[in-house]
Amino acid sequence: MRHISTFNNPAMPSFPAMPSFPALPRVARIILYPVGFVLGLALIGFAVATIVVVISYPSLPDLDALTNYQPRIPLRIYSRDGHLIGEFGAERRAPVNFPEVPDTLKQALLAAEDDEFYQHYGIDPKGILRAAYVNFLTNGRRQGASTITQQVARNFFLTPEKTLKRKFYEALLTLKIEQNLSKDQIFELYINQIYLGQHAYGFAAAAQIYFGKPLTRVSLAEAAMLAGLPKTPSRNPVGDPKYARQRQEYVLRRMAELGFISAEERQAALAEALVIKRDIGQHTLHAEHVAEMARRIAEEQFPDTVYSGGLQVITTIDMAEQEAAWLALRQGVLDYDLRQGYRGAEGFIDLARFTQTADEPSDDDPDNTLDAALHEFPAVEDLPSAVVLDASTQAVTAHIRDGETITLSGEAIKFAARMLGDKARPDKRLRPGSVIRLSKKGDQWQIAQLPNVEAAFIATHPADGSVRALVGGFDSNLGSYNRVTQAWRQPGSSFKPFIYSAALEKGFSPASVVPDELITLSPEFTGEKPWEPKNYDGKYDGPITLRMALARSKNMVSIRVLQDIGAAYAQDYVTRFGFDAARHPPYLTMALGAGSVTPWQMAAGYAVFANGGYRINPYIVQEIRNAQGRVLAQTTPVKAGDEKQRAIDPRNAYLMYSMLHDVAVYGTAGRASSTLKRRDLAGKTGTTNDYHDAWFCGFQQTIVGCAWVGFDQPRKLGTRETGGFTALPIWIDFMRTVLKDEPEAPQTRPKGIVNAYDDLYYGENVPPPPELEDPGALEEGFSLSTPAAPPPDGILPF
Repeated sequence: MRHISTFNNPAMPSFPAMPSFPALPRVARIILYPVGFVLGLALIGFAVATIVVVISYPSLPDLDALTNYQPRIPLRIYSRDGHLIGEFGAERRAPVNFPEVPDTLKQALLAAEDDEFYQHYGIDPKGILRAAYVNFLTNGRRQGASTITQQVARNFFLTPEKTLKRKFYEALLTLKIEQNLSKDQIFELYINQIYLGQHAYGFAAAAQIYFGKPLTRVSLAEAAMLAGLPKTPSRNPVGDPKYARQRQEYVLRRMAELGFISAEERQAALAEALVIKRDIGQHTLHAEHVAEMARRIAEEQFPDTVYSGGLQVITTIDMAEQEAAWLALRQGVLDYDLRQGYRGAEGFIDLARFTQTADEPSDDDPDNTLDAALHEFPAVEDLPSAVVLDASTQAVTAHIRDGETITLSGEAIKFAARMLGDKARPDKRLRPGSVIRLSKKGDQWQIAQLPNVEAAFIATHPADGSVRALVGGFDSNLGSYNRVTQAWRQPGSSFKPFIYSAALEKGFSPASVVPDELITLSPEFTGEKPWEPKNYDGKYDGPITLRMALARSKNMVSIRVLQDIGAAYAQDYVTRFGFDAARHPPYLTMALGAGSVTPWQMAAGYAVFANGGYRINPYIVQEIRNAQGRVLAQTTPVKAGDEKQRAIDPRNAYLMYSMLHDVAVYGTAGRASSTLKRRDLAGKTGTTNDYHDAWFCGFQQTIVGCAWVGFDQPRKLGTRETGGFTALPIWIDFMRTVLKDEPEAPQTRPKGIVNAYDDLYYGENVPPPPELEDPGALEEGFSLSTPAAPPPDGILPF
């Protein structure tokens, strides 16, 4: 076969020879190959991102919600006499059209939030890079990069979670908003919808709330302060005036840098004295726990409209009584804390992180101040936090949160004196950087501390169970835990009246004599190891009447009474008062209140003694109305007098009132009658083992009150911190206000009670005189007498 050469065959076309290229140098290959690889990955990533965008974009929310937004009306909680207690879901709005917005406010917002708003397409790359750079230089101190459009997208459609997925959807929504709305429309939405603190949504509402004027009349200085609010709305001119001023200064500086205002205008605005409207219609009652209880009830009843339908919840709380309870509990806790001594610094702030002047902000970061650092510590009314700048045994200089720098000496530092010396624990000694608390005595500051003990108080009307006052803890800013309804604690001796009431039904009387002597009980009676209970004071009086034993809170008598009537019987009997049988095991320890109760239950139980023997159910919500005032739901309480609610014999209730009255006159609660100068009070103190809980529950015919003091994690309150010494003063201070204009009203003795032998009996249980064999002779030959007089030793000290 012939080989045909294409190069010699005229029938085949000829091609020019291929040029030869020199091989790439090794160094070039090292550089170019990775670059090509990275570019390839970038192209792949771009392609994937494009596909994701194409797929996700059609599923983005409809933008109709931006232009057809309907403001929601909040849930409002009121006291029975019309005072606002709380708001939930509150949005105060006053929408304005964009042309009505002053140019000064528009410029202030652009300077503060997004100075390139009219140049970018919703996302500002330069802003992102700038924020990243600042965050890097400041070791993570945050600086935001969100544009106005991004904030609109976030506020309307997205959750606050910080995830890559949410950021991705935020970016897509931002682009969609920019494509469908004009810049002025987006800006108008932002101005009307952004949250600015104190329940204000939008700048028109904020202008009214903070300055009491329409938006069209705000000055440059006021506009700059309003423009500083979106970053941290909680730190507003009412809640944090110093920080709001710092933000105003920052906004004015940025406006001058951007050419919106002149240097002279900036200085004039800085010099303008702003008048902040502080009466903003916020809650006038210290009733946060009540508001939360009412909110939950409303949410259960109307879950779909509770935060948007304008519901109004009318509670049973009385304004004057609630304030009296709050003040009484607060003073009782502070008095206890003062007795325990100073514990030392609450925390520590590294002063080296801040500028030399405590309240001087950095131009680049207004958050970098001691005030900002002090905001990390809980805000507690009348106990502001402060940081020590200098300390010695003679004087302490401190900067008060959102306030001035002061120097304390003499009596003002006496409480903390032991923590100023060299012998104090290093981590508690007061030194520069230590965080302390201050309180005012008159017009003078002094060192104080945040109490670590807690307390609870409830007052209810015994006739129908309406709760008139409820305080679930020392300060709601320290937590929402409601100790009135949620704290299950041992009641101690305050539970004894229910055991005595059971004994009356078994034939005992106030005059029954029981030995007050030591006793040793085997495990079959206690459910645990052998038990050798003791009286609180270590004294034993031998034979003693039930009346005197309850007045003196004799433990040995209560145990013997329970042993006689049977623990199982008593366990069932106490359920008549609303207690849970399962929480009171049928052992003799029940005689000393070893079970578990809440203050809510104790108030309900004592109400039975106060109202003549009827079981009532405490309640907090009177009615729920809609936005137009129409009643949607209403509580129909059970009332004393309805025999279907009869819990105990009326004679039993009266005898218990009589004995508890003696407790409040010359027994362990004798201070109540002597302080309030009344003879119609009754109640019982309670102190649990090792002083873990202090109680006083007592009543007058129109009101029942129960006070508890203790630690959330049970531990010793302190030697002699008994119910009569620690809890009773709270009850007395409350009743001093509530009963001020209430006439004395001793209970009326019911039929079937006989006064004999200087005491009271059920008519069928009166014993005959020793010299008479025929009990019937009592009617003809026996002279009735008055109840026994107080013992010669007077008011007991415990």
